[in-house]
Amino acid sequence: MVLPEAAILGRVQPSAIRHVRSWSNIPFITVPLSRTHGKSFAHRSELKHAKRIVVKLGSAVVTRGDECGLALGRLASIVEQVSVLQNQGREMMLVTSGAVAFGKQRLRHEILLSQSVRQALHSGQNHLKEMAIPVLEARACAAAGQSGLMALYEAMFTQYSICAAQILVTNLDFHDEQKRRNLNGTLHELLRMNIVPIVNTNDAVVPPAEPNSDLQGVNVISVKDNDSLAARLAVEMKTDLLIVLSDVEGLFDSPPGSDDAKLIDIFYPGDQQSVTFGTKSRVGMGGMEAKVKAALWALQGGTSVVIANGTHPKVSGHVITDIVEGKKVGTFFSEVKPAGPTVEQQGEMARSGGRMLATLEPEQRAEIIHHLADLLTDQRDEILLANKKDLEEAEGRLATPLLKRLSLSTSKLNSLAIGLRQIAASSQDSVGRVLRRTRIAKDLELEQVTVPIGVLLVIFESRPDCLPQVAALAIASGNGLLLKGGKEASHSNRILHLLTQEALSIHGVKEAVQLVNTREEVEDLCRLDKMIDLIIPRGSSQLVRDIQKAAKGIPVMGHSEGICHMYVDSEASVDKVTRLVRDSKCEYPAACNALETLLIHRDLLRTPLFDQIIDMLRVEQVKIHAGPKFASYLTFSPSEVKSLRTEYGDLELCIEVVDSVQDAIDHIHKYGSSHTDVIVTENEKTAEFFLQHVDSACVFWNASTRFSDGYRFGLGAEVGISTSRIHARGPVGLEGLLTTKWLLRGQDHVVSDFSEHGSLKYLHENLPIPQRNTN
Repeated sequence: MVLPEAAILGRVQPSAIRHVRSWSNIPFITVPLSRTHGKSFAHRSELKHAKRIVVKLGSAVVTRGDECGLALGRLASIVEQVSVLQNQGREMMLVTSGAVAFGKQRLRHEILLSQSVRQALHSGQNHLKEMAIPVLEARACAAAGQSGLMALYEAMFTQYSICAAQILVTNLDFHDEQKRRNLNGTLHELLRMNIVPIVNTNDAVVPPAEPNSDLQGVNVISVKDNDSLAARLAVEMKTDLLIVLSDVEGLFDSPPGSDDAKLIDIFYPGDQQSVTFGTKSRVGMGGMEAKVKAALWALQGGTSVVIANGTHPKVSGHVITDIVEGKKVGTFFSEVKPAGPTVEQQGEMARSGGRMLATLEPEQRAEIIHHLADLLTDQRDEILLANKKDLEEAEGRLATPLLKRLSLSTSKLNSLAIGLRQIAASSQDSVGRVLRRTRIAKDLELEQVTVPIGVLLVIFESRPDCLPQVAALAIASGNGLLLKGGKEASHSNRILHLLTQEALSIHGVKEAVQLVNTREEVEDLCRLDKMIDLIIPRGSSQLVRDIQKAAKGIPVMGHSEGICHMYVDSEASVDKVTRLVRDSKCEYPAACNALETLLIHRDLLRTPLFDQIIDMLRVEQVKIHAGPKFASYLTFSPSEVKSLRTEYGDLELCIEVVDSVQDAIDHIHKYGSSHTDVIVTENEKTAEFFLQHVDSACVFWNASTRFSDGYRFGLGAEVGISTSRIHARGPVGLEGLLTTKWLLRGQDHVVSDFSEHGSLKYLHENLPIPQRNTN
């Protein structure tokens, strides 16, 4: 069934009903107006501010799969979540189904017990199981189940020191002015006393609902099921949020379960699209059509609404709290439609744009990157002006190291342009490069070629220079790209993205790179597993850890920490050590490749070389933390380190003493993050031992840790530094954004021809790889 918008909204315009809140005196008709304390929330992120919340539990949520008895585990989880929110100072109300199902279970049990014992013995146990149970009248079941259902809720809420109270209502309680006032007063008094009202239709006496009795317009709603009851109650009590839990994830653009069905993240009443509804849930009075009708009615009454799944075992334990925290769960009803596309639409555009990008000739992709490099220098003044706005807004809010990352300069833009031109040069032989050719059999040849990964999601903080670098690498590798930058760099990111799209437009692939400007939480982006193939975080170790934890089913490339070590061997050069330590620690202490722990061979203690290191660190105002062994050698030591596994990201350094190169390697493996580790020595044998035995992404001899960088490696730029062991490790440039596919070209070949009695034999001959012209 297709329900057009007009059938939902009727003829009443929102502007016609948004005045001082009042209620019509016309029987069965109420006119919800704008609440005095504000409109409904425009964005999910605002739901955390909801004070008064109604949670509607559908029959499918409350009852077991056999429709006889309650789903006690789910109910216990829901009560726990409601209690958590109540104890946070919110005002929670429940609209619950379940009385009929609970009563049906009790009455069936009574009927079986009332059977003649003789008949039961005579018929045998198996026959007893098949004994026909008469059809039970719903109102009788409700009467038998209401008290038991409430007793169950009371027992559960008592575990959290919360009192609950039952209120049974019918449509007449909202129709009659005096009854409605009494109901309103009762609910407000219960909320004032920190009691959770549990509301249900009085199904023991309620008459059957009149078909389509509330489809005359959005301002008309009668209580014919718990969906309409919840909406009516939410508007009557001026609640901030109505959460409707059912057995489906939310509102779909076509019946759930169909091949093309997509969950609608945000539903806007003004949308011109029609919504196709499937059948109603397995139990209960309403279906999705009833829920949408009730949700739109509540929304125009000033209450935000979310429809979500309350039965899924993996999410039901936190679905209510997730919604209140603003996470992307279910369908959120909003009256404010964003100006730009949704992140799902951006993901689709990046996918299709990336595929078009991959089909371009290498020279065309290189031309796009060269054009972007030119724009970075040609539009320098506009870029720096936007960056100045970011810096002014961030002043006093960001720490000094983050402000340095946020800042752009003429020299930074020039370096970016040089790096982009390096990427353009290296992109000539990237996508479609043949890695292997094999003759499987006569006229049957196999090729392995490089291809883009697909759609990349790059999340970065306080680093606007990251945007053109990552965009150029994505363009060179033919990948679609979603970018999520920190709000502290919003002005810089906006102009850099516009310049990137201007460069892409010269070959008609403008949409391949998308900047996410909506209020999407990072955790929600990490759930888009059908749109994103790889996540690359660029930021603090906490950001990387959060993304690695949130990403469900999407690979994450990166490192959570940059705990870089430098081991000063007993045969180290006096002239080299201080230069290397100063550059590694002081040149850019906020970088992930900055030195964090200095390991000193014990033979160097109380030597001129050691004194020079300490003097240099004091001049550079580096705060020293002593490791346990180092502290034991000192009478008056610096502050002892709290943890040997610390990334300071500032002018702070841990110094520890080791007995040998093997001791240094063991320390690095125990406390390091497999990022970048260095040995300073003049002994080549010792150096090679260190290089071969340290298991890190980057291992150096007599070189600064700061060389661990894609630009310095000659990669042009990097999307990040990976410490994982699969796919790419160390600074990840163009090669790390490619995967492979197999191309097999045959002439009517079938596997049966290669069987024991077949006519063909496998050859498996390696063939020469053709050289591509990269000039």
